Amino acid sequence: MSNSSKLLEKAIEQFASLPGIGRRTALKFVLHLLKKNADEVTAFAKSITDLKENIKECAVCHNIADGEICEICADKRRDADIICVVENIRDIMSIEATAQFKGLYHVLGGIISPMDGIGPADLNINTLIDRIMSTDVKEVIFALSATIEGDTTAYYIYKKIKDKENITVSTIAKGISIGNDLEFTDELTLGRSIVNRISFSG
Repeated sequence: MSNSSKLLEKAIEQFASLPGIGRRTALKFVLHLLKKNADEVTAFAKSITDLKENIKECAVCHNIADGEICEICADKRRDADIICVVENIRDIMSIEATAQFKGLYHVLGGIISPMDGIGPADLNINTLIDRIMSTDVKEVIFALSATIEGDTTAYYIYKKIKDKENITVSTIAKGISIGNDLEFTDELTLGRSIVNRISFSG
């Protein structure tokens, strides 16, 4: 499909480069933006630029943040005695959408996968272990994908922290299908998995 405008084509290509966006949807977005006034389009573009230039990684949990510490870690109403370990930022968003968890998080940035050349040193595991060992954390919840790689990652961390006194290690209940990623799990199932978490025995 050819277009009469190179500017239009360039904009379509940019939108179509996003995950899950085809050329037809990209065209719909571009034509919609053309109907907006200049101030609205400028505000839209600025929000994307600001996101890229100013977003930070939380110094505590590795979540995305506007400052040095993310809003979740900075919230005094959260239960700092519980840390939920997740694979990525999308998993935090999925769990937060359930409104069932009031503790803190730690983003690993992936899971151990020798086949993909990803080892413990490639993830935010050392900062998690330091965080657990240097604070009064009472419980660590593994909310990792129900895969061999997810179980391997949980077991690796469990071995590192199991000897700490007065700590409970649990994993979300397996209401989540084996092999499924958290981001594709419905909120009700995910919420129940958090509430009905079980002891992690390694």
